[in-house]
Amino acid sequence: MKAMVLSRICNLQTDEQPLQWTDMPAPIPTAGEILVRIRACGVCHTELDEIEGRTPPANLPVILGHQVVGTVAELGKEVTRFKLGDRVGVAWIFSACGRCEFCLSGKENLCADFRATGRDVHGGYAELMTVSENFAYSLPPTIADHQAAPLLCAGAIGYRSLQLTGLQDGQNLGLTGFGASAHLVLQMARYQFPHAKIYVFARREEERTFARTIGADWAGDTTENPPELLHCIIDSTPVWKPIVEALRFLNPAGRLVINAIRKEEGDIDYLTRISYPLHLWLEKEVKSVANVTRRGVEEFLALSSAIPIQPEVQPYPLQEANRALMELKRGQIRGAKVLVVS
Repeated sequence: MKAMVLSRICNLQTDEQPLQWTDMPAPIPTAGEILVRIRACGVCHTELDEIEGRTPPANLPVILGHQVVGTVAELGKEVTRFKLGDRVGVAWIFSACGRCEFCLSGKENLCADFRATGRDVHGGYAELMTVSENFAYSLPPTIADHQAAPLLCAGAIGYRSLQLTGLQDGQNLGLTGFGASAHLVLQMARYQFPHAKIYVFARREEERTFARTIGADWAGDTTENPPELLHCIIDSTPVWKPIVEALRFLNPAGRLVINAIRKEEGDIDYLTRISYPLHLWLEKEVKSVANVTRRGVEEFLALSSAIPIQPEVQPYPLQEANRALMELKRGQIRGAKVLVVS
């Protein structure tokens, strides 16, 4: 098979071709696994963290990609959930131990043996991949492959972020950063909390305009004061400045949820500007989001079909994965970027 392969940790400021177009042996499904013929794979900021070493792959070389859509091409022994030709998705959660206190309570995302698709095992920047049938998902039939891909991470992790805010209908929700995840969160928040007001913070006017067109009540710059204080804010940026600014905009007892696997260190000095009375006083709370669970992915896919969610997608051929990644690195974003595998 063909794949775009990461062979080394790179600095994307100086190396704009981190992945190589490579011939690799086709994987063979073992007992309980399915072979997926990939049709599309979303491009996520976490891939930048993997390439630049903030969340390094367990082994190199590795095939990145964890928002995978394809069809079942082969069944391993003992597979019962799927049949040949079924359309399936694969998300960030590739496996967990199934035995620890977290797995037994449905919090597989916190398992010490959590393995991530496209980081700890080969992912979806390829023509084929294998996965346990227990960690693959049936996809809504009404959405195209390239639009379904962002649902598997940007959407699912956005769903978990929205749950963790504790938002009540009629309250104010802030979204800082407006990329793949936030534009899906806005749509699900509009559906689940029809009387909530949604305020978007983004650096670029193009992003702010896009947010208004899909239902934001207000959109401004990261440092711009919103018309009202906010009960909850979800941060989906790769940097620290929006965290500090967002804390200023929280209502007393408000909660900031950080949707990021890692943060870049370029502006970490911004944290020295945190003032206890301005940013943290009056029982403000900060909570992180760690990974996703199988149940969370399944719940979100059902919700996305009911709304229905319409991802804004920029498609690229698989061979142009490096271009998609570099545009993401530079902040050239409108919705989600997706690799299409012919």
